[in-house]
Amino acid sequence: MYINITDSETSDNKGRSSGLVHYLDKENRMDKERRPELWFNQDRHNIQSYETMQAIDNNIAKLGRADSKFFLINISPSQKEIAFLKEKYGEHGAQQQLKAYAAKVMDEYAMNFKRPGINSNNDLLWFGKLENYRNYSHKDPEVKQGLKNRGERKPGEQMHIQVIVSRKDITNKVKLSPLNNSRGKNAAHSQKLGQFDRSAFKQSGETLFDRYFSFERGFTDTFRYANEQKKGNLDQRIALHAEKRSQETGQKLSPAQRQQQNTPIKNHGKTQVPANILQIALAKAGAEVAPIIPRKKKKRKTNEQQQDQGLTL
Repeated sequence: MYINITDSETSDNKGRSSGLVHYLDKENRMDKERRPELWFNQDRHNIQSYETMQAIDNNIAKLGRADSKFFLINISPSQKEIAFLKEKYGEHGAQQQLKAYAAKVMDEYAMNFKRPGINSNNDLLWFGKLENYRNYSHKDPEVKQGLKNRGERKPGEQMHIQVIVSRKDITNKVKLSPLNNSRGKNAAHSQKLGQFDRSAFKQSGETLFDRYFSFERGFTDTFRYANEQKKGNLDQRIALHAEKRSQETGQKLSPAQRQQQNTPIKNHGKTQVPANILQIALAKAGAEVAPIIPRKKKKRKTNEQQQDQGLTL
């Protein structure tokens, strides 16, 4: 699950939202055979584009010319997650379930601010748009290498949701910025904007998906794994790979073997480590210790040999 927050995808978010709304309506213009996809929020699934623009652009009380007026949240399931939803709910059902999931993601978005009165998506002004395709842009490696053309449709499952959320809450009184980096370190700044932990928000979206849909996620497919691989220090990456090996070993064992491995053996009132765990630990320790390679002593060359090789003047 990929969840990202940006100022805007194509236009400046310090002005009106018409440019972004027009851009997110592109599939309705390009694919005439499909039924037009309308905007949605927690209350309605038939919101017109002009309603979205008017609501966002009118919810800007006490925001200056240089202030952000709205933000864009990209909710993109992986191809594996999309295939799982379609197999479980069907094509149309998967779309509706993803919209319901997006509303719950906006609950997490609201709670992440830790602001009194901002407790759920009902306290936000937001509008979502489901998209079924993605197109190559000038940033993609395939376009840079000349393998694909800009604007060409990407292959595979690409269903995702884009959410426009107002900088102000539903009452048009409270400022909320997900780009605030203080995380509570600057109390005055956090009180104004609300502290927001983007990593925690992304993690909550992944956890929500797994629980909501009973999705079994592989360890290497988790946000934590990707984040620590990219941003973790050396010790964190070493621990991560050790955990990965441990999980892979656990997956290869049968349920009976796992139970035997985790069951302590009692002997005269003392708890002993099961023999198989001890053997595994010793085997790992032996495998991880570098073998001692004897070094051969080099014979010192005589002056005559050095002269023959041109090593002395």
